[in-house]
Amino acid sequence: MTVFDLRMSILLSTPGADDLDEIVGALMEWRHEGAPMQLHAGDVGFLWQFGPERTAAALRTWSREGRILGVGMVDGPDLVRLAIAPEMHNDEDLARQMADDVTRPERGVLSAGKAHVEALWGGRFRELLQEGSWELDEPWIPMVRDLSEPVVDSGLRVEVVGPDRVDDRVAVHRAAFTGSKFSAERWHAMAAGTPYANARCLVGYNGQGDAVAATTVWSAGPGKPGLLEPLGVHSDHQGHGYGKAIAVAAAGALREMGASSATVCAEASNTGAVGTYRSAGFQPQPEVRDLRRID
Repeated sequence: MTVFDLRMSILLSTPGADDLDEIVGALMEWRHEGAPMQLHAGDVGFLWQFGPERTAAALRTWSREGRILGVGMVDGPDLVRLAIAPEMHNDEDLARQMADDVTRPERGVLSAGKAHVEALWGGRFRELLQEGSWELDEPWIPMVRDLSEPVVDSGLRVEVVGPDRVDDRVAVHRAAFTGSKFSAERWHAMAAGTPYANARCLVGYNGQGDAVAATTVWSAGPGKPGLLEPLGVHSDHQGHGYGKAIAVAAAGALREMGASSATVCAEASNTGAVGTYRSAGFQPQPEVRDLRRID
């Protein structure tokens, strides 16, 4: 689907699988220290578990004269997660077009009724939504660990996942996230995606050799902030500090990959997650909020 507005010269498109590399490249380019949290190449990378065609179908791009200025990932019918080029935060044409597109169901971004927009930067786009039919939603807390100094060993035996450890990675994920259908097949599809060239899956083992925690870390390139997404502790092994340990190990892995910092965003209401990341050296940043459509 393509929508073209002559007045604003902004093109809204649903890309094809052949466009994914360009989109991932744009998301990586937009990341830099001090920038607000937004859709990361790693978010697209985790979605890649469903294959490139389905990944492309969930994405939307806003372009002008062939250049991608904004990217959205439709996460179900009622949520779109967004990113825009850093210099476009106050571009009036882009803000108005994107606000129109996420508000009007016929544009093919969000369905009618209940809907949420994750746009965690300040600027004209959020102003326009709040002037219209959108209001602030629940708060999130971005958290950042600086990686300029070496990361002390976490004390947990942590292994990088290859084909021989996929079953452990899958088992921890399914036990950590109730209802998950993550599988070895999905892991291999994710690992075959373009973003995974700058990623690692990690599994932590306790003294008895049990797989107790796991995460995936995504780099946006040397000197740029990396992302933890997702991170979980096996339900049979919670309460032993394994969440902190795997978060520390994740920071260490990102530093080895050249990342300038490790980042994650936790719901403010999830005090356990916030506490775990704080204990692992992640510093809370000012809270941010999604936007939701007013009934």
